[in-house]
Amino acid sequence: MNAGEAFLAADVGGTHVRVGLVQPGADGHPEVLQYQKYACAQHAGLAEILGDFLRSLPGVPVRRGVIASAGYPLADGSVITANLPWPLAPRRIAEQLGLAELRLVNDFEAVAHAAAHVDASEVLQLTGPEQAPTGPVLILGPGTGLGAAVWIPAHPRPVVLPTEAGQAALAAGNEEELALLGHMLKQRSHVSIEHALSGPGLLNLYQAHCAIAGYPPRFTAPGEVTAAALADTDVLALRALRSFCALLGSVVGDMALLYGIQGGVYLAGGILPQLKQFLPHSDFVHRFLNKGPMRQALEGVPVKLVEHGQLGVIGAASWYLDQVASD
Repeated sequence: MNAGEAFLAADVGGTHVRVGLVQPGADGHPEVLQYQKYACAQHAGLAEILGDFLRSLPGVPVRRGVIASAGYPLADGSVITANLPWPLAPRRIAEQLGLAELRLVNDFEAVAHAAAHVDASEVLQLTGPEQAPTGPVLILGPGTGLGAAVWIPAHPRPVVLPTEAGQAALAAGNEEELALLGHMLKQRSHVSIEHALSGPGLLNLYQAHCAIAGYPPRFTAPGEVTAAALADTDVLALRALRSFCALLGSVVGDMALLYGIQGGVYLAGGILPQLKQFLPHSDFVHRFLNKGPMRQALEGVPVKLVEHGQLGVIGAASWYLDQVASD
């Protein structure tokens, strides 16, 4: 890769694809030159989205790129994904677009690489001290699914551990959540964390609350549930959102203990920016800290909501530049 060469960086989610034209800055950090957001459902595949973006860059030669996406990569270069509306095969896409290289990184591994580039003005502190000791950092976010990664300080460069934590089993923390979990278990043998903690998961919680209360659901989309809850116009939507925030706090606390998190937690992207006024007044912090004798340890862990809309693109680009530097 030539010094200063611009490249594609795409953050591929189940609902939206965010694409940037990026180049290394003077300090080595990625600079986003152009940026667009696409709705997945309006396009036949990622190749069509990236092709459209490239056509919007007349006269700018682009030979390389990186894709950040959830999923499990296979030996043939394709990716097993649970939440994308179409197959994902980076090698085939590179051939279609005439790119010399198109690398793949886990979406929350990419977001973890962006954590170092988040300015204080782009976060909302939920709990814990302003400064934390150097140590592993958890990056987690509910969107179409739930992604999580761990950033581990190391020399000569940090190590990022991608996870499939969203597929772990959901645990209930009180009788109401036991009832919700029991209802969900009637429909499936495995209730994953992301079955409750994602955009579709919020709708699942709402439908479970309606079933338990004996009322037919009024809403059919997560955004409708969120809007009704935030406006306080529907008691069951409000219960669902309160359950969502409480379960999120519990899960984040569990993961902080499981991964030995000391350096902090970033709640990144997804649906959480819509909840930045609601989340601090919910049971999130109480449930995060409610871990018996480990409460004192978690009180020393800062938890912050990241509001940077381009975080996935910047993270993918940062990961890519690290890979190129180490080749």
